Amino acid sequence: MKNLLIMIILFALILFSCGGEGSEYKKMEQNTEKTDSAYTPQEKGLYAFFSTSKGEFVVKLFEEKTPKTVENFTGLAMGTKEWKDPATGQKQKKPFYDGLIFHRVIKDFMIQGGCPLGTGTGGPGYKFEDECFIQGPELKGAINDESTAIQVWNFIIVPYAQKHKGDVPDADIKAIIEHAVNKQSVQILMGKTVEYFKTKIGLTEKVYGMALIHPVDYATLCMANSGPDTNGSQFFIVTKREGCSWLNGKHTVFGKVVHGMEVVHAIENVPTASGDKPVQDVVIKQIVIKNIK
Repeated sequence: MKNLLIMIILFALILFSCGGEGSEYKKMEQNTEKTDSAYTPQEKGLYAFFSTSKGEFVVKLFEEKTPKTVENFTGLAMGTKEWKDPATGQKQKKPFYDGLIFHRVIKDFMIQGGCPLGTGTGGPGYKFEDECFIQGPELKGAINDESTAIQVWNFIIVPYAQKHKGDVPDADIKAIIEHAVNKQSVQILMGKTVEYFKTKIGLTEKVYGMALIHPVDYATLCMANSGPDTNGSQFFIVTKREGCSWLNGKHTVFGKVVHGMEVVHAIENVPTASGDKPVQDVVIKQIVIKNIK
C-alpha cells in the first residue's frame, strides 16, 4: 500500500507541479537612482529598467499577483536584500544583478540571467517558494474537462489516499486510483461529478481548486528554478511568440516587458557556444526599480 501511495503522490506532482501561496507585500518606495531612459511608463505600478550592453528594456512587475517574488527581485536589484556570494561565501548587501551576464540564450525560446557565477549554477544563497497559483472557484458539478479532473485528483483524491496511507477503503475509489496511476491519466474521472467523489470518501466541506496566476507568455519575466520551490535569483524572459504553455505552473511569472522587446530579441540572437552561452558576454549593467504613482 505504501508503494501505491508513493505513486499517487508522484502522479499528483506531475499533474500539478507548483502551488506557491501568496503573502503580504510591503510596497517598495520609489528608487532614487536615476537612469538615462527616455521611456516613461504611462500606467501606475512597479517597473524594472534593465540597462544592458545591448540596450535598455523595461519590465512591469506583477507586485500584487506575485508579492514574494517581486519583493525578492527588487530587493536584490536595489541592494536592500542580503545575499551570499557563492564564490567567497561572504554575505553581501549591494545591488546583486549589476555586472552579471545573460549566461543562457536560446533562439525562439528565452534569455536567462541572474547567476552570480555566470554558469547557471549560482544563486543568492537561499531558496523560496513558487507563486504560480491562487485559490480558484469551488469544485462542484460535472467533471467535463481534464483541468477539473486534475484538480479533483489533487484536492480530493490525493488527500484521501494520504489520510489512509494508500490503503484506500472504498473499492470503487481504489480501482479508479489504480487505473489513473497505471495509465498516467485522469480521464477515468471525467463523466462523473465532484459530488460523487465527495460522497464516496465522506467529504462534506467545500473544496476549492487552484487557478493559474499568469501563463508563461511571450515577453514575460519568469523565475528560473531547478524544481518546485527552488527560486533564488535567476530569471528568464520568454522570446517565443506563441509562449511556452508547457511551463505553465512550473515557473513563477512576475512581470512582462512593456518597452524595448527589440533589445531582448537582439540578445536572443547573439552567437552562442556550448551550453547556449553567448560567445561575447551580454552584460546587465544595472537594474533600476521605479514605482510610478
